Amino acid sequence: MNATQTVDRALLVAAVVLILVAGALLLARIWRGPSMLDRAIALDVCAALIIAGLGAKSAFARDPFYFPIMLVLAFLGFTGSVGIARFIAVRDRPPGHPHGERARNGGEEKP
Repeated sequence: MNATQTVDRALLVAAVVLILVAGALLLARIWRGPSMLDRAIALDVCAALIIAGLGAKSAFARDPFYFPIMLVLAFLGFTGSVGIARFIAVRDRPPGHPHGERARNGGEEKP
């Protein structure tokens, strides 16, 4: 094992340790909350951590098998985040906001 491979292994181990620490902190954020938006952001970061873990595993094994899986997970994480953001944006609109009234009345405005 030469010096380059030793450095590669050390960096990969450091990356995996950092991903595990971030995952533990992420679970604490999901558990504590305090709001639904905090939990939604934490779940989005969870998807990113899973992708990072798969990337580290792929780099460690020097195998590109996980790249399509990482791409699908990134797409699912993005669409989930957008869906949650739209749901929270509609739910948290102030009562006097013009789009808030339209959204509550099924798209019809009151005269």
